[in-house]
Amino acid sequence: MEQIEVVVAHTERATLRVGEVFLKIDTDRARTDVEVEAMALVPLPTPEILWRRPPVLALAALPGTALGRLGEPSTASPAAWAAAGAAARLLHDAPLPPWPGRGHDELAAQLDGECAWLLRHEVLPTGLVTRNRRLAETALRPWTPAFIHGDFQVDHVFVAADEITGVVDWSEASPGDALYDLATLTLGHREHLADVVAGYGADVDLDLIRAWWSMRSLLGIRWLVQHGFDPYAPGCEVDVLRAQQA
Repeated sequence: MEQIEVVVAHTERATLRVGEVFLKIDTDRARTDVEVEAMALVPLPTPEILWRRPPVLALAALPGTALGRLGEPSTASPAAWAAAGAAARLLHDAPLPPWPGRGHDELAAQLDGECAWLLRHEVLPTGLVTRNRRLAETALRPWTPAFIHGDFQVDHVFVAADEITGVVDWSEASPGDALYDLATLTLGHREHLADVVAGYGADVDLDLIRAWWSMRSLLGIRWLVQHGFDPYAPGCEVDVLRAQQA
């Protein structure tokens, strides 16, 4: 008899696995709409949609294993990381989706609000926030929009035999800065940045990747804390911010 595995669960979303089927439950139907439409548009392998009955989306499991986990060393080969970089390039070269993404003004306002919250609640030392905010702000320069995944984490990219078998969780897909995806993929795994860039096959400004590391970490800590996740775990967001001082 198949058991139910809780993959992730918080007040906004939950993902359950039953055998080879994933059941995604989302309180925001718009996110699921984006996920379904994005999977139909992207030039990458994605999970098969088995059925949809809002708020539930049923997806078939992908072959292979996740490229890694934030806070844990990745056992994937350099070739697998390079394949993830190549997949990102293929996505970024695709035609833009028809819905808008976050612009500079929205991101700047979010950064301002999150840094104020971190300092007001004494979540992080003032110097750590200030230095990383200064670095994060350099990411907010003009960019040519690309089709981005928007949450291109290592555990959303599946590999087998050093090839990409699929990418999951497309609810944040939108036009945006291509470097944001590369930064998200390598967050906490800076040792694999060179492999990803080699697979990407284009000039990449490494300073901007580092800027997005700071941005993503600063923007994410409050949400993680409030939804039961631990950004202080070894190798996770707070450690990323600390490492940025090196």
